[in-house]
Amino acid sequence: MNATTDARQQFERMTETPIPRLICSLAGPTMVSMLISAGYNLADTYFVGQLGTSATGAVGVVFSLMAVIQAVGFMLGMGSGGVISRFLGQKRNTEATQAASTAFFTAIAAGFLIMIPGLIFSGSLMRLLGATDTIFPYAQNYAQYILYGAPIMCATFVMNNDLRAEGKAFFSMIGIATGCILNVFLDPLMIFTFHLGIAGAAIATVIGQSVSFVILIFNYVRRRTIVGISVKHFSYKWSMHGEILRTGMPSFFRQGLASIATIALNVSAALYGDAAVAAMSIVGRSFFFILSALLGFGQGFQPVAGYNYGAKCYARLKQAYWFCLRVGFFGLLVLCSAAFLFAPQIMALFRRDDPQVIAIGAFAFRVQCAVMPLQTFVVISNMLFQSIGKAKQATWLAVLRQGLCFLPAIVLLPRFFGILGVQISQPAADCFTFVIALFITSPFLRTLNEMIHSGNCPVPEKEIAGKTEKSEP
Repeated sequence: MNATTDARQQFERMTETPIPRLICSLAGPTMVSMLISAGYNLADTYFVGQLGTSATGAVGVVFSLMAVIQAVGFMLGMGSGGVISRFLGQKRNTEATQAASTAFFTAIAAGFLIMIPGLIFSGSLMRLLGATDTIFPYAQNYAQYILYGAPIMCATFVMNNDLRAEGKAFFSMIGIATGCILNVFLDPLMIFTFHLGIAGAAIATVIGQSVSFVILIFNYVRRRTIVGISVKHFSYKWSMHGEILRTGMPSFFRQGLASIATIALNVSAALYGDAAVAAMSIVGRSFFFILSALLGFGQGFQPVAGYNYGAKCYARLKQAYWFCLRVGFFGLLVLCSAAFLFAPQIMALFRRDDPQVIAIGAFAFRVQCAVMPLQTFVVISNMLFQSIGKAKQATWLAVLRQGLCFLPAIVLLPRFFGILGVQISQPAADCFTFVIALFITSPFLRTLNEMIHSGNCPVPEKEIAGKTEKSEP
């Protein structure tokens, strides 16, 4: 099958397949990828937790550094992915290839820009990220290996998102899942068998990411994709870079603010000892695992949104949006209900011999469970705006949860409520984020209805044929 035929069939699939079946087929691999990726984060926390409370806290400290690397990778990956899906929806395949190539090589360069100063100023960086005196040596040891892997990580995030953007979520899943599973197996081997301690966990992470990189780029080398990656397609035009950055900026703000929020949380929790830092680190990693199910499902929606918006199939866009909201909310409600019931047991998995960590974390865990389902509306709306190129709305939604709402909460609430303020800062921020998101999203939904009712919404021929067949006696 040549690239032109593949592109035409993919276009028909994205604009004509019934929405529930299409989204579920795309969301399945992305959910597996996200859950496995989040699972290896939990595995790191679990195995490092066997080294002590300070080592567990170090994982939380370095997590904010990894969030910076992810911010750059996701900015370029989600940016190019959104551009690619819209270009493919408009049947502009050459421009889609230029977007993929530009983002890939820019990501590698950006990774080196993070790695070099990070290694030079690693000591000061760990202090800045909130490491206490006892956590500091573990954090510095862990961070240096993560920094070595920054270029590969950034490029891997780009390829992962670009494959999903053109509807090749299965290829993306294979690459990410293989690296993550390998990481989980390498963790105990590196930490305990080879006696590398916390450095072993970081080395396992970098090896896993490198394997994912090789598998993902193999799909491009073997030309299994619609778009390609090559130096000759790298664009020096600002219009291409600007469109990628404009589309991906919400992801940068979201991930970047997640890093700042983690730093602020670590600094606030450090006032109450290593147990508080370790507890909130476990809670954060655990909720990333729960939220990853929603993120994976939403990522199955993004190429559908981009393709159909580019093809002016606005009714399908609306249908896909509300389908994801309903499924995402009830799915998250089930997961959070189970987590609420077993919060102490979940905390004990990581630090069974430290009752203070369990007590602090279990309460924070349960409060977060109570409000987390509200994030379905925020996440799916953000993905909608980002996929269709509405950068302004997407950016506002991206900066709300971990920025405009959380940072004031983590600064103010502990002053009035002590450790309780640390525990309830994120749930309070989530409630405010939901309310503000309603005001941001509602105008566009009204506009979308007007676009549908105006008649500027083509119905695919296959869909018309299907309805005709069903109406025949």
